[in-house]
Amino acid sequence: MTRRRLATGGCALALALGGGTITGCSLGGDDGVDGGSAQDTSTTTTRVEVVEGQGGEGGKRFDSQAIFKNEGQGVVTVISLFGTGGLDSILGGGGGGGGVGSGFVLNGEGEIATNAHVVTQGEGKSAQRAREVYVEFADGNRVEADIVGQDPNADVALLKIDPKGLTLRPLPLGSSADVATGSPVAAIGSPFGERQSLSVGVVSAVDRDIQSLNGEFAIPGAIQTDAAINPGNSGGPLVDAGGKVIGINQQIKTNSGGGEGVGFAVPVDIVKRSLGALRETGDARYAYLGVGSVPLYPQLVERFDLQVDKGAWVQDVQPGTPADRAGIRGGRGEVRFQIQSYAQGGDIITKVEGKPIEDANDLSAAVAQFQPGQEVAVEVHRGGETEEVQVKLGERPLSAPSGGG
Repeated sequence: MTRRRLATGGCALALALGGGTITGCSLGGDDGVDGGSAQDTSTTTTRVEVVEGQGGEGGKRFDSQAIFKNEGQGVVTVISLFGTGGLDSILGGGGGGGGVGSGFVLNGEGEIATNAHVVTQGEGKSAQRAREVYVEFADGNRVEADIVGQDPNADVALLKIDPKGLTLRPLPLGSSADVATGSPVAAIGSPFGERQSLSVGVVSAVDRDIQSLNGEFAIPGAIQTDAAINPGNSGGPLVDAGGKVIGINQQIKTNSGGGEGVGFAVPVDIVKRSLGALRETGDARYAYLGVGSVPLYPQLVERFDLQVDKGAWVQDVQPGTPADRAGIRGGRGEVRFQIQSYAQGGDIITKVEGKPIEDANDLSAAVAQFQPGQEVAVEVHRGGETEEVQVKLGERPLSAPSGGG
């Protein structure tokens, strides 16, 4: 049976997820932020290192050693405690209600990015934050972190540590538009608690949908990679040849519980939007349309005489949603075609605020760019006619229909 698994873990958690025996799981380092005496004033100054051209000559040459030397210094291990036990209970393999993930430094102010599922448990409003969170750096320093906020829709969390006395190496953020299938990438993190581990591969595919933490909503535009991702890699960076972060490693598709060359990362553009919102308010709100839709393909267009060959074909509209109030129409009845059933007569959404919509994934991504309460123009094809509908977007609920926006 194939399943997707969030790539978080630690000694105890990884045993449950990965089904293997873990050795050498000590995280090392001192509990304090420095190794000197209290009178050593030199340890109270934060040092921020910024390295240009990390991945090779202008980012054109993939140099995994250079990437690890530079970017690896900004990758951290994130230790989360949920139960009553302490860190020793995790390291001892006795469970203890905690786990180990990864993260990376964003700036010299001590902000750390990771996955929301690394520092929370549960879904939606029932999600609980970890009782304690610690961040361990490449040099062995381990400090306590505060959770500024978590975004279950993007599976992103923002942590904050006191940077005093630490050497911080912020990782630069790239752009989702620059990610292409076949491009070399590197994943850095703490698989099975083995901190500062590097794996390399390529971008296997782009524009995948992956599971979020709030039910049926998907994270659009995800990056698929064959770089090894295992429990404990969650929250760590996926970087390109230039050393820029193009995604946060989030989950694996597996039969055995371990990494099998099919890993997924939250795309960096979604990460940046999420971090900006969490930084500002501690919360990330997403707009909501309220439709379930399916993508078009040539045989489907021909079979149902749909008039347009690209767009999101609305199958159902949830009662009381923004789409329902704006008069967007779903289909009726059920007709079996090839391997799926379709409702006929629904609107086909082709643009949102002038941006072309080629499929259901585009619709989700387009709606997510706006804030709840904003009014947007939605172009629909209905009965051979083109109409523009004004929709006042709502706030995304805890769950929605598959393919929804």
